[in-house]
Amino acid sequence: MGSNEKWGLEVASKIPYMASPGLIPKIFGKIQEARRPDRFTQDFLETKLGFSGGSARAVIPLLKRMTFLSSDSSPTKLYDQFRNAATQGSSMSEAIRAAYSELFERNEYAHDLPKDKLTGLITEITGASKDDSTTKYAVSTFLALKEFADFDAEQTKENSEPARPIPEKAVPLLSEESVGRPQGPGDDVNFAVSYTINLNLPETTDPEVFNAIFRALKENLLTRR
Repeated sequence: MGSNEKWGLEVASKIPYMASPGLIPKIFGKIQEARRPDRFTQDFLETKLGFSGGSARAVIPLLKRMTFLSSDSSPTKLYDQFRNAATQGSSMSEAIRAAYSELFERNEYAHDLPKDKLTGLITEITGASKDDSTTKYAVSTFLALKEFADFDAEQTKENSEPARPIPEKAVPLLSEESVGRPQGPGDDVNFAVSYTINLNLPETTDPEVFNAIFRALKENLLTRR
C-alpha cells in the first residue's frame, strides 16, 4: 500500500478523496483563520492548524490537486484568494474544477448533480461500484469541498488588466491644400469647407477593429470622387 493510500488520498486516481472527509470543513476553516505559511507542511498542519492525526495528512496532496499548493507545498494565489472572504467562493469553485477535471469533462454541471447522480458519474469514471468505500469517500469529499464554493461567482482571473480608455480622435475630412486660401483682388471668391468628425471608438485592444473603422472612413469619406 502506497503512503498516499495509507493516509486516505488516492492521488493517482482520477477522482481524489479523503478517507476522513468530515475533517474537510474543520481544516479549511482553520486555513482561513491561520497565518499563511511559507510552506504547507505536515508540521504546519499539526502545530499551527492543530490536526495531528494521520488521516488529516491526506489534505496536503488534496490541496496540491486543487492547485492551492504548488509542487513544493508553497501556497498559491488561489490559496490566498480562498482566505479572503470576498473571493472564497469563486476560488474554491476554481479549485474544485481543477481537482475534479474528469467529472467536469463528463458533465460541466457536475456540481449541481444530486448525490445519487454524482455517485453514478463517479462510478462511471472509476469503474468502482457505488457501494465501494472509495466511491463513498470521493462523493463525500466533493460535497464537503462544495460547501465552500460559489460556482455562480465569476471565476478568478489572473493577470487581467482593465481596458484602457481610448480618447476621441478627430479625423479631418479635407487636407490643408483643399482649404480655401485668401484671394487677391479680382480673384473669384472661392470657399472651401472642412469638417471634423468625432469618433467614439469602442473599448477594445483588437487592432483589426480600428483598421476596419478607418478603412471604412477612407473609402467612404476621405477619398475624392
